Amino acid sequence: MAILFALVARGTVVLSEFSATSTNANSIAKQILDKLPGNDSDSHMSYSQDRYIFHVKRTDGLTVLCMADESAGRNIPFAFLDDIHQRFVRTYGRAIHSALAYSMNDEFSRVISQQMEFYSNDPNADRMSRIKGELSQVRNVMIENIDKVLDRGERLELLVDKTEYMQGNTFRFRKQARRYRTVMWWRNVKLTIALILVLALVVYIAMAFVCHGATLPSCFK
Repeated sequence: MAILFALVARGTVVLSEFSATSTNANSIAKQILDKLPGNDSDSHMSYSQDRYIFHVKRTDGLTVLCMADESAGRNIPFAFLDDIHQRFVRTYGRAIHSALAYSMNDEFSRVISQQMEFYSNDPNADRMSRIKGELSQVRNVMIENIDKVLDRGERLELLVDKTEYMQGNTFRFRKQARRYRTVMWWRNVKLTIALILVLALVVYIAMAFVCHGATLPSCFK
């Protein structure tokens, strides 16, 4: 999975989060939230640690953050963040400004999980990110090392359960393989039916020619 962790926060107050694997990414994410500039200006930022990147989108005082594998690039993670931001605002509206920590987690963590799955595995996700124009928006986002945000004494080692991560990838691969086999089976069935119909039509046309008419008059006297 390309995107492994995500959260939605108001300032440093985390309102909802979800992790696709066992990791301490939430601890590092909270450190990043603590170090972000205090103003509420809209911004896009990315911070690297090991082979993972923390992408941050701040809009109207609401911060959406995700941790993704560096192979995910920038378009998909920021398209994911934009999607999560819109869904969160649309769902909770003004309640966001006074909500307590994790008060939306029971409900919205499921949304984060579903969209994380979509943007990590669905080939349409990259196409959607291009349609939304995210490419031009994030092209100039510099990926800085997390050391520039956190002092070395503060920085935590990022831990990711790779076994669980690989098991998740294996499960998704098997699911996609079954889906592919089903699609191919139906395609073969449709092709077989089409060939039978074409053959039946050819036989009918030949009989109509031999029997001198569409109703085959000379063959059924």
